[in-house]
Amino acid sequence: MNAAAQIRRTHAAAQRVTKALAYRARSGAVIVAVEAGRLVRTGDILNRLGAGDLKDGYQSWYGRHVKKAHIAATGSEPARCWVRHRTTGKWIHVHVYRPFDMALYVGLVTYKQTKHLAQPNLFQAAYTEAA
Repeated sequence: MNAAAQIRRTHAAAQRVTKALAYRARSGAVIVAVEAGRLVRTGDILNRLGAGDLKDGYQSWYGRHVKKAHIAATGSEPARCWVRHRTTGKWIHVHVYRPFDMALYVGLVTYKQTKHLAQPNLFQAAYTEAA
């Protein structure tokens, strides 16, 4: 079965189940990797650095900076998955990265609202917590 046919079958099956299961099915192996800690969302990194209380708009702009750095470094977009928004509960599409992807830290430095978090001792704390 080719990839397009598999995607069509997944989406067809997702229409017959609960919303949560449908979004999980659409995210596939990516959401499994996120839950296992092999991939992280930008919000996960901010939480590890103690900045999880940033306004949603600021977190969103941090994510845009990270995506831009990732594309610049690799030439491709990062993987995406569906998750529930932390405050509204709506389903949103988010990008995910390897826990030690340099783009996560470049994004900290290039975005003025997170620039203060770009300190080596904080990176070590995030590394230790992830390990």
